[in-house]
Amino acid sequence: MRTLISTAFVSLDGVVEAPGGEAGYRNSGWTFNDIEFDPAAFEIKGREQEEATALMMGRVSYEAFAPVWPQMTEDFAGYNAMPKYVVSTTLEDADLVTNWGETTILRSLDDVAALKETGGGPIIINGSATLNRNLSDAGLIDRYHLLLFPVLLGAGKKLFSDTDKDKQNLKLVESESYSNGIQKLVYEVIR
Repeated sequence: MRTLISTAFVSLDGVVEAPGGEAGYRNSGWTFNDIEFDPAAFEIKGREQEEATALMMGRVSYEAFAPVWPQMTEDFAGYNAMPKYVVSTTLEDADLVTNWGETTILRSLDDVAALKETGGGPIIINGSATLNRNLSDAGLIDRYHLLLFPVLLGAGKKLFSDTDKDKQNLKLVESESYSNGIQKLVYEVIR
């Protein structure tokens, strides 16, 4: 069974929207605004590219990343080389870029569950707030890699939903605090 890993930059109040500067959100780029860069805090991002064997995202994140990431050969070489899965009910094969390697469209959470049952290594989910909430609510995420930023953003897309559901316990397997206030938190989902 493949491990599904959610990775996110998250504010202290749970917002994950537009951390890198994506248009349309008033606090866009919040991971870089007023927070001193500490390369040690981002070590986990390189490790994720080495550990993961596939990349998963929702349609909105795919449409944001696909025009940019293939050209970022140094920073995203690992992600660019691995197969990609886009979970979408509206995206068609003709909508996929041709310079980003093998990309498969999954139409449902059942398709994601079936993919997890196949052979292969871990699958990492980047961006994709709505997909993350749906996968979490369906009990499909196995691990969380969170970089918690010392900011409060208020409104914005959240990592976790407000769905009334049973308690889900997590086990902290790795943590570290950095000089700029960022905290790395790695949790495994307890089943």
